[in-house]
Amino acid sequence: MKNVLVVGCNGGMGAAICANLMKKGYIITGIDIQNSAKIDNINYFQGDVTDFEQLQAIYNQIAVDGFFLHAIVYVAGIYRMNSLIEICPKQYQQVFDINFLGVYRVNKIFAPLMRKGSRFVITSSELAPLNPLPFTGLYGITKAAVEKYAFSLRMEVSLLGMHVSVIRPGAVKTQLLDDTMANINAFCDNTQLYKDNSKRFLKIVQSVESKHISPERLAKVVGRAVSAQRPRYVYNINRNIGLRLLSILPARLQVFIINKLLKSK
Repeated sequence: MKNVLVVGCNGGMGAAICANLMKKGYIITGIDIQNSAKIDNINYFQGDVTDFEQLQAIYNQIAVDGFFLHAIVYVAGIYRMNSLIEICPKQYQQVFDINFLGVYRVNKIFAPLMRKGSRFVITSSELAPLNPLPFTGLYGITKAAVEKYAFSLRMEVSLLGMHVSVIRPGAVKTQLLDDTMANINAFCDNTQLYKDNSKRFLKIVQSVESKHISPERLAKVVGRAVSAQRPRYVYNINRNIGLRLLSILPARLQVFIINKLLKSK
């Protein structure tokens, strides 16, 4: 049987991915910042993706003779909605540390356990290939950076016979989605510069997020990336057509439309 490392295994997406892969016969090693696993029968480690030494300690525990990884699945992530000129430096750094640098840390540390045919599966976002929207810019920036990283990684590890796949989901019904809405409401309450604009933007976000899918549906897509003999580089699921159409317009027209939608009359 093949071993898969799932990072962020206790989140809604992570737990569904673990359950799906276990049904397929994979042996799961899970890492999450929470102190216990949500899914039974996985080799669980509590660890923080922002802490290189913690991750290295986990590697030292699992890197025994004959243990190889068929895949690393990274689904850890954080969403913070704020304006780029109001967000505090600590929060700004935290989003980068988890969404972007966390991917680098995990892959760098556990890559020695990979072999020809192994694959890196990285969860991105439907926002990654699109132009950033107001107030979600930081999240979009980190996910765009992840995709640049993933493509560069693909170029390199393909020389070693390994694969890289990026999963681009739209809204998925998990605790993260609920936390996202709570974060947006907090931003609307606390912003000093965009009181009216943020409330208008909230209605747009609510419309987009209402068209969510289950984590189990996403888990099936990840399962295909893990098990396919020749996995695709990009797997899109539940992407919002309105966001895609907006992003293909000229930049000046995009700004004009957003201004019309969000400015006070």
